[in-house]
Amino acid sequence: MTTLRRLGWFAATAIVVANMIGTGVFISTGYMVHALDAPRILLAWLVGGLLALCGAMIYGELGAMMPRVGGEYVYLKEALHPGVGFVSGWVSLVAGFSAPIGASALAFGNYLHGVIPVLPVRLTAVSLIAGLTLLHMFHVSLGSRFQTVLTVLKAMLILLFVAAGLLWGDGAWSHLHTSLSSASSSVLSGEFAVQLFWVSFAFSGWNAAGYIAGELKDPGRSLPRALLVGTATVTALYFALNLVFLYSAPAAQLSAIENQREVGFSAAMALFGPHAGRWISTLIAFALISTISAMIMAGPRVYAAMAEDRLFFKIMAKRHARGAPLPSVFFQGIIAVILVLVADIDQLVLYIGFTLNIFTSLTVVGAFVLRRKSPELPRPYRTWLWPLPPVLYLLFSTWLTLQGIRLHPVECLLYGGGTLGVGVVLYCIWSKVSNPTS
Repeated sequence: MTTLRRLGWFAATAIVVANMIGTGVFISTGYMVHALDAPRILLAWLVGGLLALCGAMIYGELGAMMPRVGGEYVYLKEALHPGVGFVSGWVSLVAGFSAPIGASALAFGNYLHGVIPVLPVRLTAVSLIAGLTLLHMFHVSLGSRFQTVLTVLKAMLILLFVAAGLLWGDGAWSHLHTSLSSASSSVLSGEFAVQLFWVSFAFSGWNAAGYIAGELKDPGRSLPRALLVGTATVTALYFALNLVFLYSAPAAQLSAIENQREVGFSAAMALFGPHAGRWISTLIAFALISTISAMIMAGPRVYAAMAEDRLFFKIMAKRHARGAPLPSVFFQGIIAVILVLVADIDQLVLYIGFTLNIFTSLTVVGAFVLRRKSPELPRPYRTWLWPLPPVLYLLFSTWLTLQGIRLHPVECLLYGGGTLGVGVVLYCIWSKVSNPTS
């Protein structure tokens, strides 16, 4: 079925911003203060933004060259091997979208439960996923307009929180000079790398527009613009937001947030008092709706593309008359609901960061391969300063991956490696059963 190109660059930018600003930025700093002082925490957010911008430039070139829905699945299938593309699609289903949707929905439930204790966390999370899944099952244009409005409101909320916190909040710049006794890790240490997993989790989603490239108007121009503008915007918002978090209270007080997993709520309470803090916590909870909506919209495009290539169930390629890949949206929603019912937020971060980092790195390698293997392919956009961005990305991501394996082998090798292994087995089985022609 022909994909309808309904979305403009601003809607695509909204999807990038909404995918990125989610659970990670509202929980990470409370964990990071145990290992890093304030300057190194802020440096970590800048490093994460630089890495995401490098990746966005490369994905902009690949997406403009191959404007299909599917993201990494499409790029890796063409650059390396259909099997690599299949495993990346499998990882997108489990670690790339369903798990983050579940984690963000749980964060929404936690924030809302803190304000209205009678609301059960998991039931609230399941209800949100169900409602947004139904919306995106039936109408691409309506879903994208809803998404754009939510994203603009979320960006305005963050800017308002930053401005109010610095101008009228009860914080102090001296709080940035406080640290815990262990908060002295060098920026070249393994501990700094582990903290960057929290940052990379918060930045995940910078590649979101690539998943809907086939539904964009003039993707050769709109896709790179959406990736770069969206990623740069989020980098600035993240830095400002974390500056306010660290300004709000001493490190010892922020470290207590780990048990609550609600750094935004705790910072708001410290800055504005209990009453205002509860109101801001409510607004943060509703800001997470945009993140969940964006992931519910983007993820199914991967599974639909795999089905079109006969590497997934054929029904997953079926689209509603108004353009939405209805079965894929529904399938993803079911998996996300299951994860909400059986999992928790905390252990997912290293698993998600490690697993997704492997396939973004492979995609960057694929950009080198395609430049050499297929120089004749049209490239409406070329990565600026080539090859500096991909080289920086690969060096940094390799270091990050090795440090993660060294310090957290269970999450990285057992869970992340296990997910990859299952994907390889599934591809071997599927390729024999379906005999794909791709």
